[in-house]
Amino acid sequence: MDPTYIPFHPNPSKPKYKPPVGAVDAHCHVFGPGNVFPYAPERKYTPCDAPKETLFARRDFLGFDKNVIVQASCHSTDNRALVDALEAADGRAAGVAFVNKDVTDAELKWMDKAGVRGVRFNFLTRLVDITPREELESITKRVADLGWHIVIYFEMPDLPTFEDYFRSIPTAVVVDHMGTPNIAKGVDHPENQRFHQLMEDKANFYVKVTCPERLSLAGAPYDDVVPFGRSLVEKFPTRVIWGTDWPHPNMKKEAPDDGIIVDMIPKIAPTVELQQQLLVDNPMALYWDK
Repeated sequence: MDPTYIPFHPNPSKPKYKPPVGAVDAHCHVFGPGNVFPYAPERKYTPCDAPKETLFARRDFLGFDKNVIVQASCHSTDNRALVDALEAADGRAAGVAFVNKDVTDAELKWMDKAGVRGVRFNFLTRLVDITPREELESITKRVADLGWHIVIYFEMPDLPTFEDYFRSIPTAVVVDHMGTPNIAKGVDHPENQRFHQLMEDKANFYVKVTCPERLSLAGAPYDDVVPFGRSLVEKFPTRVIWGTDWPHPNMKKEAPDDGIIVDMIPKIAPTVELQQQLLVDNPMALYWDK
């Protein structure tokens, strides 16, 4: 572990909010353990181990039924820790992998059998080197044949740079972390509204209303992020999903309390109907109803 890396909260509070039956934490990770699944030599950070056993215990404690486990950049294209967790989950986890042009058909079939349902394209230069567009298009074509979708992770100021490519993706597209808006600029800022317009224009786009702990300027309980999540949930109720982002990689100040993050759900999805769509119906359609 990097000496400045902040480990996940060891003892989160029990949420006051009780998720509906079948609720899905649709964005979380497993890291290592490093002595079994080594971190990638090209990684830009070394996390604390966050193995599947801890993830599943945290899921149960928070009141969720299923996980969507997303491959993180510290493991690069080595998806063995991800697949190991999916195989141990007994149908209660699906996955999003990270691959490059060298992935074999056999590897894709192996991941598909385990429960992988998408691939993640990372456009954050501080975390990865950006993959050339032609390579991304080639990967997309191959995974589309499996019925998988594409997850995109970008920072909102960079949306104009990548938007033409994003609009060209033929599969379902899931946007990480609300497009990482600048909270100080407000919901109505043209930068954020450009992303909303993309969602309006492209019916194949979904968005994760996740990571208030990363976006907030005020800190817990992250109320300054609520208007951003709520606006997306209310505008696009059938195309929003939610997740904890456990174990919260690369936090700069402190490890967030997962109980507080769960208690944000009724603030951004204020009705039972919206909560059912956000936590059950939408993630089930994307990851299990294949």
